[in-house]
Formats: sequence, structure tokens, C-alpha cells
Amino acid sequence: MFIRSERLFLRPGWPEDWQELLSRIADESVVKNLAKVPWPYTADDARWFASQPQHPRLPHFFVTLPTSAAPAELIGCVGLGEVDGEVELGYWFARQHWGKGYATEAARAVLRLARVLGHRELVAGHFIDNPASGAVLRKVGFVPTGKLRQRFSLSRGYETQSVEHRLVLGQPSDCDGGDDNVAAPMRAA
Repeated sequence: MFIRSERLFLRPGWPEDWQELLSRIADESVVKNLAKVPWPYTADDARWFASQPQHPRLPHFFVTLPTSAAPAELIGCVGLGEVDGEVELGYWFARQHWGKGYATEAARAVLRLARVLGHRELVAGHFIDNPASGAVLRKVGFVPTGKLRQRFSLSRGYETQSVEHRLVLGQPSDCDGGDDNVAAPMRAA
């Protein structure tokens, strides 16, 4: 499965991507914001992740910047996973690509796909010391639930507070709709 957005190309990872993956994510300032990634991040970790098969309903993508030169530069990762029985959006980007809107653009592309796959609701969270990730989540339609939860961070080696968000998706649609308003706002009960 591949996705093209305005500036990005999202594609599956391949085993031969492990070295480029390692060079982008082996940065403690990136990894400390992720729950399931170890620190230090090793070549074995990169080989394992790059060789993971795609789950048909929970795909993950390497995010690349298309250029006239091949291959395209890997700048991060975005995808769907499962946490506590719910579908979760997750992402990371190499530090030199922070603040350029790439996380927002990639997340929107995956949210359109999530609707096509039939997902009705997604969750996401960010550690309390990573407010930039919360800003991305709100830009793509996630709403803070008002709940903080303790979540274990493999890289930190301890539980830390995570700010929880939820997104209610509309009815399934095709992923070529072009509507960046992929979600109906969550209504207060």
C-alpha cells in the first residue's frame, strides 16, 4: 500500500531500509517521545522494524520526501497500531524535519486511509513533555479527552503521563476524496 500526499510519499518499509531507518531514529530526542521504541536504538532494532509485514487493517508507512534523485529520503514513520483494544495513530519524524508540517500532512493521509479501512474511531496520545505532538493531533481533528494516563515508555524505562486524545471518524469513504477535514468533531456528552 502506498499513499501520495502533497509533499510526501508514504510507503511500506523494506528490509534494506534498516540503515537509513537507524540513521533517522537513533536520536534520543526522537525516541524519548515514543512508547514502544527502545533507547539506545540499535541496528538489530532497525532490521527488525524494517522487516515487519504489513497488517491489512493497521498499516504503517515510512514517510519519504520525493526528489528527482532516487531513492527518496526517509524522514519518519506514521501508522496505525493497537493499544488496549483500540486503534491508535502513531508517528515520529527525524529531528531535522520537525516544524515543517510533515507530521500533520502524513497523519491526514493515514486518517483518510483509516476511513477507507472502516475504522470509526481512533485514539492517540502524547507524553506530557511533548506538546508539539499534541498540536499535530489537534490540527488533524483529534480532541483531548481530558484524561491523563500513565504509559510506559520503553526508551525512558519508566511510566510517564500521556495526554489522551480521541477522533471520531465519519462513514467510510475513498482515500481520494481530497477532504482534509477527515473527522467530525467529537461532541461533548
